[in-house]
Amino acid sequence: MNNAVVMDRGYAPRLPRVGTNGPDSTNERPQMVITGERTVPGIWHENYWFRRHEVVYELVAGLVGGLEVLEAGCGEGYGADLLRRHAARVHALDYDEYAVDHVRRAYPDVSVVRGNLVALPWADASHDAVVSLQTVEHLWDQDAFVEECFRVARPGGRVVVSTPNTLTFPPGNIYHPRELTPDELVDLVRRHGDVEIVLGLRHGPRLAAWEEVHGSLVDAQIAGPPGSWSSEVAATVEAVTTDDFELVPEDLATSLDVVAVARR
Repeated sequence: MNNAVVMDRGYAPRLPRVGTNGPDSTNERPQMVITGERTVPGIWHENYWFRRHEVVYELVAGLVGGLEVLEAGCGEGYGADLLRRHAARVHALDYDEYAVDHVRRAYPDVSVVRGNLVALPWADASHDAVVSLQTVEHLWDQDAFVEECFRVARPGGRVVVSTPNTLTFPPGNIYHPRELTPDELVDLVRRHGDVEIVLGLRHGPRLAAWEEVHGSLVDAQIAGPPGSWSSEVAATVEAVTTDDFELVPEDLATSLDVVAVARR
């Protein structure tokens, strides 16, 4: 069995390279090694984090119907694959050669290139919308990156940026040079465009009720490897869907993730 070490969940278990028992798992699609740098679908003990990302992609899908879209920082590729089903065309970009090769193999219908996020290889005003979810915290020059996102967006086009809220996100992620508060994300985006709305992602009623009884679901996951989780934690993680999260404009400081929607 091939193994990888998780670095950003607070533990270092031995994890299978290919998961066949989790939500959306498939024996046909190649699966990325989990390093902690990005979320990977199809592994049951990653399901909470995957669904937490996926719900924002579902929001964005409703904003980009029929448009030409760039996803800057596509990672594993599942988000670009979701968006392409709604947009007229999706271009995906990532700096990591391993990620780009994976997207080409796992999602052959996604047009993906390798490139520098602070020097996007597209002309000015070349896309109707630019999407970058859970990427900006990975970059040293965040201002240059957001400036590039707006440069390649057409006048009036949308730019959507999300990031984990550093006020609530578990500390110690070695892949995040600088995490942001909601105010810091808004200030960063506002330097380059007009912010339309800012939403905070939080647990919906089912997970909130579960936490009233059992405590923090995030803390329960990072307390130890999946093999050490209680049956209640394991069952809850495996059963999480996008319906278990809400995106609301209130109480941003206590949100789990923050999403800024802006126009050029």
